[in-house]
Amino acid sequence: MDIKALRYFIEVVNLQSFTAAAAALNVTQPTISKMVKNLEEELGVPLLLREYRRFHLTDAGRVVLKRGQEVLAAEARLQAELADLNTMAVGELALGVPPLAGMLFIPLIAHFKRLYPQIELTLREEGGKAIEAALDAGELEVGGLLLPVDENRFETLPLSDDRLVLVASTISKWQGRSAVRLIELSTEHFVLYSASYSLNDRVLAACQTQGFSPQIAGRSGQWEFMVALVESGLGVALLPESVARRITPGRCVIAALSEPEIPWRIALGWRKDVYLSHAARAWIEALR
Repeated sequence: MDIKALRYFIEVVNLQSFTAAAAALNVTQPTISKMVKNLEEELGVPLLLREYRRFHLTDAGRVVLKRGQEVLAAEARLQAELADLNTMAVGELALGVPPLAGMLFIPLIAHFKRLYPQIELTLREEGGKAIEAALDAGELEVGGLLLPVDENRFETLPLSDDRLVLVASTISKWQGRSAVRLIELSTEHFVLYSASYSLNDRVLAACQTQGFSPQIAGRSGQWEFMVALVESGLGVALLPESVARRITPGRCVIAALSEPEIPWRIALGWRKDVYLSHAARAWIEALR
């Protein structure tokens, strides 16, 4: 079986788009489509049910996705182990960084580079769910995760303990409020996170516990853009307090969020019981 075909198939499923997968893999969309079709013909079963611009996994597709991720992870571990035979203080490390947590990683990266200047760091900015999937597939060895995570799959090293706060326009009814209960936002339009962000799921779940589903005005993975949308009056946003403190005073209304509080706890995570390269082990020890 062609490992490249497996990689293409998994990328299509992860991104839910042939076009996005082609862009991510730097190939043409017809190439992606052909490789997935060849994989289906080789296995003798359909893997995807195509419906206009959407598709769904067949039962066989779910099996191939799961086992394919294991194959790619095994290949990545093989490459890492072979590379470690020839290097100690040099190497490469791909690090998954949630965009909202980027500032957390800057001093850590600077510290690590002082200790290991010959190890090349590649930063992959992804939402938490995408980083988990990349760790499972062996595409990343370490990355920032939103706690809690599945402790049977991941080892973690906590990096921050924060909470979400309300960010609203200065002409909104929240002007002058220092604290807001989540249920009070039930009629608001929300500027939410991209669907690939674990924090998006946490916000939706918290709203559901209060008996409402938020009206979504827009989505983004970049906090500066979210703040600009809020400032324009498009809706309200829920941002980590440490991020909200970086907003220029007077630009937006910032209020504590309660009933319930929504935690934002970031940790460095890596898969349990898998081989970690020298570079990954050095990163973890540097952070400890």
